[in-house]
Amino acid sequence: MNHEIEQILQQINVYLPDSRIAQAVIIVLAAVLLSRLVSLVIDRTLKRLAGRTQSDLDDKMISFIQEPLVKTIVLAGLALAVVNLGLDDKIAFVTVKLLFTIIVIVWTLSLAGLLKSLFGAASSTPEHFGAIQPTTLPLFNNVGKMLVWALAVFVVIEIWNLDATGWMASAGVVGLAVGFAAKDTLSNLIAGVFIMADAQYKINDLIILDSGERGLVTHIGLRSTRLLTRDDIEITVPNAVMGQAKITNETGGPKPQRRLRVPVGVAYGSDIDLVREILLRVALDEKLISGSPEAHVRFRAFGASSLDFELLCWISDPLLKGRAIDLLLCGIDREFRKHRVEIPFPQQDVYIKQLPPNVN
Repeated sequence: MNHEIEQILQQINVYLPDSRIAQAVIIVLAAVLLSRLVSLVIDRTLKRLAGRTQSDLDDKMISFIQEPLVKTIVLAGLALAVVNLGLDDKIAFVTVKLLFTIIVIVWTLSLAGLLKSLFGAASSTPEHFGAIQPTTLPLFNNVGKMLVWALAVFVVIEIWNLDATGWMASAGVVGLAVGFAAKDTLSNLIAGVFIMADAQYKINDLIILDSGERGLVTHIGLRSTRLLTRDDIEITVPNAVMGQAKITNETGGPKPQRRLRVPVGVAYGSDIDLVREILLRVALDEKLISGSPEAHVRFRAFGASSLDFELLCWISDPLLKGRAIDLLLCGIDREFRKHRVEIPFPQQDVYIKQLPPNVN
């Protein structure tokens, strides 16, 4: 009788799952349920709170965190179930390390997407983040992605207990070689980032370089800046040169207005009050000259051949400088001719003390 009972129990044990398998299944199911519960809590609480704000940045951050967190709970449950099964040490070691590697990859992908979203939001508000602009957005996205994946590789190396010394040495040598090979390109890239961060000039600004080039800024790239001159000629200047140059930004002041200085010389003996009146009247009658601030006339010096005056007036846009000066000079010349005000030209008197003797 006892022998028959033992045979029956042996047959039952063949069909019944081992207790470790049952525990592993329970652990996996518990992990899945826990992940569902965490996802439900995030949907019911955090997402509702984020939906009350005006910005959608917090919604994106929650979405980027929710997915890898749920997957991490499930993968961690699988790893715990594998350990609980009591498999061979090598099989369990490889399986657990592989699961943790998948967790690192999941978080790396999510973090790379989160950084891209943050950089995109920062580029839409360049007044707060000067360096991050639509033109520099690809650079920050690529650099951020490289840093995240480099960190992920380091973590994976630590998970598998590998010796990272050789990898680090190789990376250092490769980085040094690339740095020497792309020295000029890197200097232009870095200078471009600092130019955008410092906001020395921006698109549609009229600038003058210390080398004499004057033009409208049409493009600020990662490697170069483009200027469009008044002759419709485009000049491309490397950012490394722009970063070291002395730049005069004619539209960079608090107002777009620009003051003109028009020097005028009249002959000695001219009526000073009449000259002042003529210069002011010409400035007031010209439509390109702004009425506020008012135009002024200054008597600057007794010159070698003339009384030196200077007409100070304002224009609304620096691009009008050439036309405005042309119209002012034409108007001044007409009024001076009308009122017989003489514009002198340099004269020199030569006195000969002694003539050379005649040579026959």
